[in-house]
Amino acid sequence: MPTPDRGPDRRTLIADTAIDLVAAGGLRALTHRAVDAAAGLPAGSTSYYFRTRTALIAACYQRLAELDLADLDADGPPLPPPPLPPPDRAAAAAALAGLLYRWLTAGRARQLARFELSLEAARNPELEPDFHRAGQGARTRAAGILAALGADRPEEAADLLVAWADGLLYDRLAGASARSRPAPDLSELTSVTRRMIDAALA
Repeated sequence: MPTPDRGPDRRTLIADTAIDLVAAGGLRALTHRAVDAAAGLPAGSTSYYFRTRTALIAACYQRLAELDLADLDADGPPLPPPPLPPPDRAAAAAALAGLLYRWLTAGRARQLARFELSLEAARNPELEPDFHRAGQGARTRAAGILAALGADRPEEAADLLVAWADGLLYDRLAGASARSRPAPDLSELTSVTRRMIDAALA
């Protein structure tokens, strides 16, 4: 029986491994035994920390949210504290484009896993609260940025902006023409994100 001495580290390792398995093989590839093997853990480790498949998927939602927010902190639109001036639209668009570029290139597998795992929440009512909670961080961050840019109703504007960003990612990663599209281009993405921000603020 696995011991809990490295619980937090093992939970992160298990969640990261589960996300990688889903990205590579879809939800059919996600089993407790497969995670143990891919993570190099003793048999039974994944089920020790996450007794059910639902609990394992919920851990993936939490980990995906952590990683996406870390990317937002590194690359996302700035939200400076007073008394510094708020970001302008051009700077916010450039930062959002850089974030989307990261997720279309180096972060491609993780975003594919996120889309795959999101469908499970639509089918399993037990997962819906975990999925909703995981998605709130990005919306809260977007609302703060849009408020700094002058949005009258920043929460509504954030819902639109996040939906458009998700739609763009899905279209370019898994849409009907994803395989035939040109490689991601930062300048083109910057033009698109500027239009998205202008529309969200309109």
